Amino acid sequence: MTSGKLRLPAFLLVLSGLLVSSGCKNSGEVKPLRIALSSGSENYVNWVHRGDSTAEIIDMKGMQIDSALKLLSGCDAIIFTGGEDVVPAYYGKASDSSRCESNPGRDSLEMALIKEAGNLKIPVFGVCRGQQILNVALGGTLIVDIPADHPGNVVHRMDDYLRCFHAVNVVNGSQLQNIAKADTGWVTSNHHQAIEKPAPGLRISAWSNDSIAEAIEWANPADKPFFMAVQWHPERMEANNPLSMPLMKAFLKAASEYKNLVKN
Repeated sequence: MTSGKLRLPAFLLVLSGLLVSSGCKNSGEVKPLRIALSSGSENYVNWVHRGDSTAEIIDMKGMQIDSALKLLSGCDAIIFTGGEDVVPAYYGKASDSSRCESNPGRDSLEMALIKEAGNLKIPVFGVCRGQQILNVALGGTLIVDIPADHPGNVVHRMDDYLRCFHAVNVVNGSQLQNIAKADTGWVTSNHHQAIEKPAPGLRISAWSNDSIAEAIEWANPADKPFFMAVQWHPERMEANNPLSMPLMKAFLKAASEYKNLVKN
């Protein structure tokens, strides 16, 4: 997570789930997309705004569950962001808790948000921890510690995370390949856990060279809302990287379609 002040357009202020706009709105004005972040940072806000500078960001970090669920009903999509390890008891590995750095309060909030997102059928995107908790919430499991449990020749985490890059291989015929228009790519990552068993209904859509799952999507996306998650950090990557901005643009397109079809 980066430090420094959050740089947002002058007309928008987002603080812990509260949104304040200045100025008057004309009647009949098209409302901007409202994108929820499970836990926001400057990088995620900038990533969204590179795709749509008018989007309103709703940061749900630290919110009470009831308040967050109420806000989510007024949003057009949600991104589950990076952060701490998911409590291993959620995927049947409570005995490995000492090997994790978890945030049970955040897990409880995000588990509730994932369930409600499914009920609302809104577009969902996951990044790093976001991919992991989405997989767990839907019935999958995780590798607790890659260096110990799945050693390989790919470095997935470094102290200087801004220098941690590796290749990924996109699965032929996947939705990810269709969006990124790429078979391989170079990504930045910062994690020591990963998907072990994908949840029922999901498939792995990208792999690292040491056979770590790098992305997931619906196994059969027909008649389902947009759902994609990646283990890397597209919000930290260059806009011209096919595994960064094309994913955000596809997500925002799905959010716009949801807004137009469901809410109008």
